[in-house]
This record gives sequence, C-alpha cells and structure tokens, in this order.
Amino acid sequence: MLVSDTMALAFGALQAHKLRTALTLLGLVIGVTSLILVMTLIQGANWYVETKIANLGADIFQVSKNPQASADFNEILRGMKNREITEADWREVEGRCRHCVAVGAQAETSAQIRTGAGRMRNVSIRGQTVNMGEISGVDIAHGRFFSDGEARASATVAVVGQGVVDQLFSGRMPLGKTFRIAGEEFTVIGVNEPIGSVLGQDQDNFVLIALSAFQKVFGARSSLVLQVQTVPPLEPAIDEVRLVLRARRHVPAGERDDFYFTTADTYLDLWRDISSVFFLVFVLISSLSSLVGGIVIMNITLVSVAERTREIGLRRSLGATQRDIARQFLVEVLAQCLAGGLFGVALGFGIALLLRQFTPFPASVQWWVAALGLGLASVIAIVFGIYPAMRAARLDPVVALRSE
Repeated sequence: MLVSDTMALAFGALQAHKLRTALTLLGLVIGVTSLILVMTLIQGANWYVETKIANLGADIFQVSKNPQASADFNEILRGMKNREITEADWREVEGRCRHCVAVGAQAETSAQIRTGAGRMRNVSIRGQTVNMGEISGVDIAHGRFFSDGEARASATVAVVGQGVVDQLFSGRMPLGKTFRIAGEEFTVIGVNEPIGSVLGQDQDNFVLIALSAFQKVFGARSSLVLQVQTVPPLEPAIDEVRLVLRARRHVPAGERDDFYFTTADTYLDLWRDISSVFFLVFVLISSLSSLVGGIVIMNITLVSVAERTREIGLRRSLGATQRDIARQFLVEVLAQCLAGGLFGVALGFGIALLLRQFTPFPASVQWWVAALGLGLASVIAIVFGIYPAMRAARLDPVVALRSE
C-alpha cells in the first residue's frame, strides 16, 4: 500500500469517531499542557532571576552579617548571632583591599515618610556612601545623586523612587520639595528611573540618603552591607576581604567567618535549588497525566482493533500485508497524539502568556519547548501504539473474516 492510502484510511477512521478521538486525547492534552506550562514558567523565572534579582554583576559582591540568599534556616539563625558590620569595618576594607576597585556601604530600614499632603508607610530607607551611586548603578532620571560634601556634612538631601513620587507628590516633579523621615526634614534632589515590580513587589518605594544622615536619624547600630567592586574574577578580592575582616574582628583560625559573601551566582544557585524541586514535582505530575493518556490511547486502540476485526480480515484477503495493517494503526495513533500535542502546546503557551499578562509570574515562550511537547506526544504514540498495531497485524485473515 502507498503511504498516502494508509494515511487516508487512518484519518478516515478517526473522522468516523470524532467524539471518541477527542475524549481519548484528553489525558495527553493535559499532560502536554502541564509540561509546556511548567517549562515556560521555569524558563521565564530563570531569566527573571538573572536580570531582575541576581543583577549584582560579574564584578561586584556583597559582604553582610546575615546570608542574603540562603534556604538553610539554621544558617540564617547563625547569621543573626554574628557581630554587626560597622563603619570601621568598611573603612578597613576600603583602605587595605588592594584588589578592590571600590568599596561602598549601605544600611537599610523601613519607615514612614510624610509631607503636608499625606504619608506613606513601609518605605525602604537606604543610607549609602557616595560611591554606591557608581557601584550599584543608580540611574537618576531627574536631578542628581548626593555629593561627597553633603555626605560629610550629613546633609538631609534624598533621591526618591518613582513610587514615592507617585504616592506622595501626585506624580509631579518633586525636585526641591521636602518630606519628613522620623521627624527630620529632607529635600528631594533626585528621582530614580522607574524599576517596576519584582514578583509583584513594587521596587520603586524607596529613599536614598547619605549614610551619615541615616545614622544621624536612626543611629549607628544598624549592620552595614558592604558592596565591593573588583576586576573579575572575584576570588582574589573575596579572599583579601576575608583576611582583612577576620584579622580586624579577631576571628580565630579554624573558626567559620562571622560574615557572609554574596555574589550573583549565590542568588542563581539558590534559585536553581528551589526551581529544580518545583520542576521535578511538576514534571512528575505532567508525566503521570501523559502516562494515563497513553494507557487510554492504547485501550481505545485495542477496542478499535476488536471492532474492526472483519475489516482487517477483508483487507488481508485483498493483499494487505501485516506491515500495512500495523502501519495503518500506528498512523492513527500518531495522528491522534500529534493533534493532542499541538493542542496541548497551544493551550500551554496560551495559559503562560495570560499569566504573564495579568499576573506577576514571568513566562518565556521558546520554540524548543514546543518541540519538546510534540516530542513527548510522538514518544507516547510509539510506545503505546506498537502493541495494538502488532495485535491487529497478527490477526489470522480467515478467523478475522468469520468474526461478526
């Protein structure tokens, strides 16, 4: 038989039982949709973490009292017992680290800020050294960053995020206007470029002030986070900073550091650990759905073989070979699975795009994910279609013709 004849017979059989074909594919569609949705969201989340969260850069690392990215609760508890990183620690690292291009420091807290027209709660107040503007890549949309002279004088000037502009100043240009933090009046000298949201959390509700002004308002007891810029690779500078801090803080040989280093890879490693668990769970769920779908397809195909026994015997008596019969049923199963795979891919991508549009969840639509879904459908067709096809091909033509 020609391949075209085989395909015509296969598609004719599927069209004759449209409802049964659709119900047969339901499990496969669910499995492929789940796989596409999981892969799309995982890929989108990987991109999101790399660009939005783990954006320290290849030449920057942080030094902090507590781990900045850790899933180990015991490690977090140990970090809380560490000594504070002080301004003296910062100056020691800045003065003695030969591999460090720049060393900045930041303290952070949350507070209420207010103007005569209103107030805003839970705003991130960040006290920074002057060089943090360069190290952390602060993007000033309007105005300027505070100067070294203003930092030395503990001047009450501030750079605000777009969220503060929108809520406290009704979206109008706030340069030269004032607001209060803990009773202290600050003057706006700069507005940062809008950042947007990270996983639904607004990143524009912040105020940047000089570290000296921060300590004047909130005290000097807050632990600092050092941000160190170096020339890659990071390891020589990290080793040097470790030696400087251990010597200054009198950490005995053999004891662990009482501070933590954080790089972009630290965030990425944490995310990989978390995402790998979610990925495994969801892949197992989608695989189970696909397995159920494959078993249903095999059972329905066996029922179809039993119903068409006389047809098979008639075709064998007219010269069709076992290969022709097996190929016809394999083509039927493959056509069903590819149709289910295509529908599952489209449905998975559609749901992922809707999630990206209307929720904080990121999604990355890539062609290889669609190929993976169609590949899964093809594997299911071959694995679960071989047995029914071989059973149909091995029917004795004389016995098949006698069947009713």
